[in-house]
Amino acid sequence: MAGENYTTVTEFILLGFSDHPMLQSIIFMVFLVTYITNLVGNLGLIVLIRVNPHLQTPMYFFLCNLSFVDFCYSSAIAPKAMQNFLSERKSIPYMGCAAQMFFFTTLITTECFLLAVMAYDRYMAICNPLLYMNLMSPRVCTQLVAGSYSLGITGALVQTSGAFRLSFHGSNIINHFFCDIPAVIKLSCSSTYISEMVLFVFCGIIALTTFFIILVSYIYILTTIRKIRSTESTYKAFSTCTSHLTAVTLFYGTAICIYGLPQSKDLLEEGKIVSVFYTLVIPMLNPLIYSLRNKEVKDALTSTVRRKILPKMLFRT
Repeated sequence: MAGENYTTVTEFILLGFSDHPMLQSIIFMVFLVTYITNLVGNLGLIVLIRVNPHLQTPMYFFLCNLSFVDFCYSSAIAPKAMQNFLSERKSIPYMGCAAQMFFFTTLITTECFLLAVMAYDRYMAICNPLLYMNLMSPRVCTQLVAGSYSLGITGALVQTSGAFRLSFHGSNIINHFFCDIPAVIKLSCSSTYISEMVLFVFCGIIALTTFFIILVSYIYILTTIRKIRSTESTYKAFSTCTSHLTAVTLFYGTAICIYGLPQSKDLLEEGKIVSVFYTLVIPMLNPLIYSLRNKEVKDALTSTVRRKILPKMLFRT
């Protein structure tokens, strides 16, 4: 309106979960333990894959990148959230919110494509075993990973710029514990139709494309496994896929709960709790899923401890 004064938002307030100090402390401890487990698990898996010669294969190259992405996108959310849990003013600067949104969107999108690439890798390993190492050469693997990161960055640039091209002159209170795109868009005092459509289209294209690649890959994998007569070979083929399928189920199942279901005020708090799963819990579980259900990783861990850690400990004593 003419003559009305507008104050441009320079920072946002992350409302989090509760204002009760005791509950805030409990939530902080839950985040802290989960985040530390996340760091130890993902960084430990990366180091194990890098130092063990038996894990220098395409599958573990992709797994190494998946662990790196999990570590990074949890780190984009957890430290600031934990700081706010213990502070009275739960603020984040305007540009800090944009940066958090950009990095989180980049990494979560990259994870979608990495999961699809890993499904394609399993398809090549099981359906074309004789040509696998030639078709999945180091150059091809590097290109697939670089493509995943590039698509993640492109998608994040479009979505973040779409969200922050809006005007923010009213409330600056984000009813969330991090700068999630839908939560930020809701605060805009300008029309959000284009930004919401961009978010919907990009999320839809990314989700459908990656899920289609995963689905088709596993249709071919199951068809091939059914033709295998050896029980041992069938079990080995299934064992290399179960960890990936578990990670895919957790990731896409949680994403559908957050972005695929209608939003309502009654489900807002439940939505924030579900968000904890895909920002912290799933990245924490992924290294456990791939290590506990994978004999090669367990054997590699055992041999690495015996060859490199135990001799150093004995030497010191």
